[in-house]
Amino acid sequence: MHADVIVVGAGHAGCEAAAAAARLGARTLLVTLSRAGIGRLSCNPAIGGLAKGHLVRELDALGGLMGRVADASTVQFRRLNTRKGLAVQSSRSQVDIDHYPRVMQAVLAALPGLELIEGEVTELLTASGAITGLRLADGRALYAPAVVLTTGTFLRGQLHCGDERTPGGRVGEAPALLLAANLKKLGLRLGRLKTGTVPRLDARTVSWDRMQPQRDTELGARWSHGPAQAALPDLDCHLTWTNERTHAIIRGALHRSPLYTGQIEGVGPRYCPSIEDKVVRFAERQRHLLFIEPEGHESVRVYPAGLSTSLPVDVQEELVHSIVGLEHATILQPGYAVEYDFADPRDLGPGLQHRAVPGLFLAGQVNGTSGYEEAGVQGFVAGVSAAKGEPLSLSRDEAYIGVLIDDLTQRGVGGEPYRMFTSRAEHRLLLREDNADTRLMARGRGLGLIDDPTWEAFQAREADAEHCKDALAEQILTPNPATNEAMAARGLGALRTPTSAAELLRRPEVDYATLAEWLELPRADAAVEARVEVDVKYAGYIQRAERRAVAGRRLDDVALPLIEWKGVTALSNEVRERLAAAQPKTLGQAARLPGLTPAAIDIIAALVVKQRGA
Repeated sequence: MHADVIVVGAGHAGCEAAAAAARLGARTLLVTLSRAGIGRLSCNPAIGGLAKGHLVRELDALGGLMGRVADASTVQFRRLNTRKGLAVQSSRSQVDIDHYPRVMQAVLAALPGLELIEGEVTELLTASGAITGLRLADGRALYAPAVVLTTGTFLRGQLHCGDERTPGGRVGEAPALLLAANLKKLGLRLGRLKTGTVPRLDARTVSWDRMQPQRDTELGARWSHGPAQAALPDLDCHLTWTNERTHAIIRGALHRSPLYTGQIEGVGPRYCPSIEDKVVRFAERQRHLLFIEPEGHESVRVYPAGLSTSLPVDVQEELVHSIVGLEHATILQPGYAVEYDFADPRDLGPGLQHRAVPGLFLAGQVNGTSGYEEAGVQGFVAGVSAAKGEPLSLSRDEAYIGVLIDDLTQRGVGGEPYRMFTSRAEHRLLLREDNADTRLMARGRGLGLIDDPTWEAFQAREADAEHCKDALAEQILTPNPATNEAMAARGLGALRTPTSAAELLRRPEVDYATLAEWLELPRADAAVEARVEVDVKYAGYIQRAERRAVAGRRLDDVALPLIEWKGVTALSNEVRERLAAAQPKTLGQAARLPGLTPAAIDIIAALVVKQRGA
């Protein structure tokens, strides 16, 4: 069987890769071990989170699926970091764990040019070092010049629960052993990482009245910039905490934890640690917050977020029952750790194609990342790049997606699963959640992945925003008794000079809705008015951020020639080692490497000038 693109794995990366490639007109095969596993939420029943919400909005603005599928499956929507600046505020939605994959499967099944194939991939086929296809365990061969590998945690996957070790990429599913060996034979640099899961509990045995309810904070909110969809009824989450008894149980069982016995070799995510890690690393903490999340309307299972563990089952029973509200909870599925192989992402180009194996693209956890959202955006980039035959490249000042891929391909994962944070984006004031469509939807439209209704709605929002901004700039208030009396009635200080409505809006206590009612300014959708308010209030900061972005792009425009870094004695040994390992292609890439000081960049710039002069 022949195709243009073959996608291996149907998790979040695989679904986005296959959908993007097929929608771009490539004949696409999606190979998965089980159709039932397509789009599965293997870990927590939620989409988004700090910085991850930015990725979801960006993916939607480019034409990806995750936002739309999440909207159809959301049971609770919340805004995070609302006490902090707008640049670091993010969204997170609780989703129905069964409904989400059903919707995703229906979307994929409706795409022309996309065919689903069940089977285990055991070998990648090559000719003259380039990809020609792959072989399945049953002997079938599938041929294509591009293969997108999205194997998640299945490469040599092993599950750990206490001293029990079980081969598997997910509970009840076999690992990909032959494919891992084949990748190593092809020369891919493989490492070992670990992630963890929580015990799933029976909702019917939880004492909900003993815990604090956490309700929807954004009624009617959604991810997608496209047409609104029918929503599911809301479900409440609940809060509870571990306690000293819980911690004592864990400390007393550390000698039985595979994390501390040396049984697990791979390194886990620092910012999503197991409860064992939390108790050890934060010994001074008397309690840790847990989010008790329902998995959906049809499920009796609940997900105690924050309670990831690989302790033995008997210890899990004891520690769960020590927690308020969970005293009688039944564990339906014990928590476990998953250890798996990943490929060093520093071997990939900006379109996530492997530099040493043309035609091979990698996306998701196989690149050392963690999280549905990081996987989804990588899958989209890889799918578009594979279908078009040229990399989809986004800059660091254009999208969090650009930050993610630049970090992976230039810095690698640093020995632990990579997770996106707002702190990783030096241009985060420009990369807000609220302006993802303004930044990226034209790119998505240019690719052909934004439909007419979504594009027309976007253009209308942009026109409304400009109309509001123009009205704010044109409306001038003059200082006189009537104006100042109106100001005082609204708790505002008197004007001393003629002031535009835009200048008035920059006052912290003034919002657009209040001004619009008072000054009869044009009204728009609440989200549009909120963005107008941000753009006006932070105009000075945004302009400075844009100037920094321009300066950064200038560094990226300076190509570095081939340099034998070990021989540049003006640089420190550490800097030379980092440059030799990363082999940056531009001065901007060199500047973003850890440990590269401004002085080191000046030396490299001088070296470039000298070589050009020669």
